[in-house]
Amino acid sequence: MSYETAVASMFALGHELAQTPSHKFDLAHMRVLLRAMGHPERKFPSVLIAGTNGKGSTAAMLGCIFHASGLKTGLYTSPHLVRINERIRISGAEISDDTFATIHGEVDAIAERLVASGDLPWHPSFFEMMTAIAFSYFAREKVDIAVLEVGMGGRLDATNVVEPLVSVITDISLDHQKFLGNTVGEIAREKAGIIRRGGVVVTLPQQPEANDVIGNAILNLEGVGVSAVQYVPPVSPASTQYSVPGTQTALYRYPLQVMGKEILVESPLVGRHQLRNTALAVAAAEETMKKGFIRITPASIEKGIRETRWPGRFQVIPSKSAWPEIVFDVAHNPAGAWALRSALSERYGDRPLIFVFGAMRDKAISEMTEILFPIAERVVVTQPENPRSATPGEIRQAASRMSADMELVPEVKDALERARELAGGKTIVVTGSIYLVGEAMLALNLRA
Repeated sequence: MSYETAVASMFALGHELAQTPSHKFDLAHMRVLLRAMGHPERKFPSVLIAGTNGKGSTAAMLGCIFHASGLKTGLYTSPHLVRINERIRISGAEISDDTFATIHGEVDAIAERLVASGDLPWHPSFFEMMTAIAFSYFAREKVDIAVLEVGMGGRLDATNVVEPLVSVITDISLDHQKFLGNTVGEIAREKAGIIRRGGVVVTLPQQPEANDVIGNAILNLEGVGVSAVQYVPPVSPASTQYSVPGTQTALYRYPLQVMGKEILVESPLVGRHQLRNTALAVAAAEETMKKGFIRITPASIEKGIRETRWPGRFQVIPSKSAWPEIVFDVAHNPAGAWALRSALSERYGDRPLIFVFGAMRDKAISEMTEILFPIAERVVVTQPENPRSATPGEIRQAASRMSADMELVPEVKDALERARELAGGKTIVVTGSIYLVGEAMLALNLRA
C-alpha cells in the first residue's frame, strides 16, 4: 500500500469528530485491537496529557525536555496542521511516509480480520487507527518514553488504554460539549479519567468547579494507593520574570521542588498562558525523573524548553516580499480566544490588526467573535476545507451582535490575498481553527 493510499484510507473513515459517540468512545474495542496487535502500548512507558487548552504545547515541551535529556522520545499529538505525519514523532522527527504506510497496512489488515470474525462490531475510527499506528511505531522503534496527548476528553479516549507514569491535566474549560458535557464539571470528570491508582497526577489550579471534580477523583483513589498529587502554581510563585538586557527576551525562574535547584527558562512559546503550560511541563519532568529517568536534569529541562518548536501557536511570520507580518494561532474556543487576545495586546498594544477568521460549526463561534473581533480593524471571514466548517454566512450570523467590519471570502487562499490587500503594513492574524491555520500555512508554502 502506498503512502497516498494509506492517507486516503484514513480520511475515508470520516473525520475524527464526525462519528457517533458510540463509535468513537469505547475503550473495549481499542483493547481488542491492541490485543490482536500484541499490546504495543505496554512496550514503552508514557506520560498522558489531557485538558481543554494547552495540552499540545505542554506535550511538545515535555517531549523536547525528554529528548534534550538523551531519551529516545515518542510524541503523539493531534490534530495536525499540514500533514498527518506530524502527529507521530520520535525525537522531533516525523514518522516517514513509507513507515506510516507499512504500519497502517498492518493495523488495517488486523482490524478487517477482527470485524470479519465478529470480534469488532465495526472498523476502528480515524483516531483509534492513528493511535494504534503510533503505539506500534513507538514499540518497534523501542522508544525510552512516549508523551501522549489525549485527543478529546480523557476517560474514554483511545489513548487512555496506557498505564502512564504521570498523568497531566492542563487548563479545563468549555469545549466539545456535544461529546463531553455542558458544564465545566462534566468536562473535568472526563479529563480526570486519566488519573490512575498508584500513579501521579500533575495539574494546576482550575476553575472552582473543575478543582472540585479533580480533587474528589483524587480522594476517591487515594484510599487504593494513588500517589501524592502535585499542584502547580500558574505563574507566581512558580516563576519570576527576568528580562535579558538589550533584548526583548523574557526569562522565567522556576523552582525545582525535587532537584533542589532553580532553573532559568527561556521559552519560544509566546503568551502569558504558556507560563502555565511551562510550569506543567517542568513539574511533569520532575515527576518522571523520580520514576527512574535520572538523565533528566535541570540543564536538560532548560535546554528542552528553550528548543521547543510548536507551530501555529502564536507563530509570528516576519514580513517578506509583498506580505506583511502574519500571526498564526489555533485559538478554537473562548479560552483560547482570550489567550490570543492577551498575547496580541501584549505584543501589539492598540496597533490595528487584520483578521482572517474561520471556525468549526460545533464551536462557540459567537463567544469567540465577541472576544476577538473588537480588536480587529477588519475581519475576512472564510471557510477551511473540513466537513465541520461553518460557512462565512453562518459566522456572520453568529457575530451579528458585533459591529466589526467583516468581508466574506469563502476560499482560504482568496481570503489570505484579500487580507494582504487590506493590510498595507498592518499585521494579519489567522485564527479560529487549527484547520484554517493549517490550510493557510499550506497556501503560503509554510511547513508546520
